[in-house]
Amino acid sequence: MNILFLMDSWDKIDPESDSTIRLIHEGVSRKHTVALATVHNLTMRESSALAFCQVFVKSDTVPANIKTFYTKARFRKVKLPLGGFDAIIMRSNPPLNVTALNFLDSVRDDVFIMNDIDGLRIANNKLYTSSFDDPHNRFIPKTYVSKTPDYLESVLEASATDKMIMKPLDGYGGSGVIMVEKQAIASFHSLLEFYISNNDRGNYVILQEYVEGAEQGDVRILMLNGDPIGAMKRIPASGEVRSNVHAGGSVVKHSLNKTEKELCKLIGPKLVRDGLYFVGIDVINGKLIEVNVLSPGGIMRINKLNRTKLQVKVIDFIENVVNAKETIQARKTEFMKAIEDA
Repeated sequence: MNILFLMDSWDKIDPESDSTIRLIHEGVSRKHTVALATVHNLTMRESSALAFCQVFVKSDTVPANIKTFYTKARFRKVKLPLGGFDAIIMRSNPPLNVTALNFLDSVRDDVFIMNDIDGLRIANNKLYTSSFDDPHNRFIPKTYVSKTPDYLESVLEASATDKMIMKPLDGYGGSGVIMVEKQAIASFHSLLEFYISNNDRGNYVILQEYVEGAEQGDVRILMLNGDPIGAMKRIPASGEVRSNVHAGGSVVKHSLNKTEKELCKLIGPKLVRDGLYFVGIDVINGKLIEVNVLSPGGIMRINKLNRTKLQVKVIDFIENVVNAKETIQARKTEFMKAIEDA
């Protein structure tokens, strides 16, 4: 199988914690042809989409240790047609590069792309959670989005709780997430101006109901083909509202409770319909806070906590999809030949 990882630069990877390198390692270990490229390496020649790739040089043995694998990796640099890959795995960190998706549009019928480019277009923002069917807000917190300071001030004033969570619409990794309180509303306007007006058009800001228990951390759940395959609980550092590990949070082992399983069952079918086969969801006290669709992380930490290898399940899934497509195409070719020979 030929796999292209469309990702950030190889030299920026942290082999100790990165999820993408574990997927790459699994693919290389299975003797697949694995290539890497950044979104800036995409090009077009004679109306065909290509990428300037780094292709792993195959060897008889692949180091089992991820850090050793990273250090000893050797590549061939070559320009390759995107249509020649069986699978393209999107692992570039946010923000979404829309131009890159335009390059992929031309090969989407021939190559399995994970996650689907239309799914990325509609889901790579914090508004996606509102698209799930939850009219009574059992699983989805009440969410308000605007770039109008007066409206957002009125939302905070009318809130049934004394505090809300504020974050930029285009943030990721916990960047810009703060807790705002009614007692500090006098300074809320100037804070909104800072968040909204740092460019000519203004940025959208999210205000979300504060979910009780947030101070105790959140749960990151990795979902594959609509089903949960692993989870961990992230606990914020002292004095910190964000649970992200990059913000100083720590992780502990976690088993899904009944409510979390019900949440996964609710959102799983829509994720699959939208072509979002591998995602990470963030959950606080049974409520869905975010859906991470571009480059969901957590594989290494969940593996370590549970002595498992989630990357095996992910690559198994990709192989099964590609094999199924090849089987369908082979049967189609066989049937066409039978008609031609009739």
